[in-house]
Amino acid sequence: MTGFAPLPPDELRYAFAGFATGVTLVAALVDGRPTGMLANSFTSVSLDPPLAALSFARSSTTWPALRRAPQWGISVLGEHHRADLAALSRPAGVRFDGVTWNATDHGAVFADRPAAAFRVTVETEVDAGDHVLTLLRVHALHRSADAAPLVFHGNGLHRLTGL
Repeated sequence: MTGFAPLPPDELRYAFAGFATGVTLVAALVDGRPTGMLANSFTSVSLDPPLAALSFARSSTTWPALRRAPQWGISVLGEHHRADLAALSRPAGVRFDGVTWNATDHGAVFADRPAAAFRVTVETEVDAGDHVLTLLRVHALHRSADAAPLVFHGNGLHRLTGL
């Protein structure tokens, strides 16, 4: 196909922000310290085998450290985590200061009381432009039936309300 102009990144980002997502924390112990970042690109991929996916920006400084960990925790954040978001957005070295977290024997790190949690390993990575699409194998999970989710839409956080 010819005749298509490149899409301006700001317009593409604006359009993608029209799709509501959840907010997750992907984290693991690296050199004995919690290492991780917020991500809203988490999605289910397959039930058999159990796979999920995340996209990581190649420019991320946390991504290279995180991928050294053998297992990760994915915490789906709920409304009760809203106060932790500012801390979890800080520079990597102080990101977990003052944030309550838990680690498994496998080194996966989870936010306290996640709405849902997944213990995962990297299945494969796919080159995806300025990101790396990472397929994750799910090894264990938990879901809280009563946690209200955080919703990311239009570059802001919202509450999920019924009709």
